[in-house]
Amino acid sequence: MPLIKQKQRYMEMVKESTPKPRVLRNVFWAFVVGGLICLVGQFILSFFLARGLSFNEAGAATSTTLVFLAAFLTGIGLYDEVSRFGGAGGIVPITGFANSMVAPALEYRAEGLVFGVGARLFTIAGPVLVWGIVTAWIAGLLYYFFR
Repeated sequence: MPLIKQKQRYMEMVKESTPKPRVLRNVFWAFVVGGLICLVGQFILSFFLARGLSFNEAGAATSTTLVFLAAFLTGIGLYDEVSRFGGAGGIVPITGFANSMVAPALEYRAEGLVFGVGARLFTIAGPVLVWGIVTAWIAGLLYYFFR
């Protein structure tokens, strides 16, 4: 069999065996899961506002609470299931950031606190933090000099 026919046959086999993405289903569940996370965040924000915090303080407390909850749920293995089911709906909010920090750390906890957890804590989130800090620093300098 000539090489071109072999490649064509191989591509046909790959096409037949590749699972078809269910885009509408994935979009729907990402919307639902992301919306539920935002709904929980809204309830937490309303709770802090009802306790007398200013809007900025309540927003900071809400963000902190959501990060803690996501880290805790990742630690007990529940958040990964939510993200697997909800796709981008579980990954995109601030809770996904907390999950991306805790999950690699938990994976390497057998190597110890320093070389396992400490070294792997920022493998995924580290570049995001560096980019955010450097960008904020540059934006602050631009604002300071050109306001």
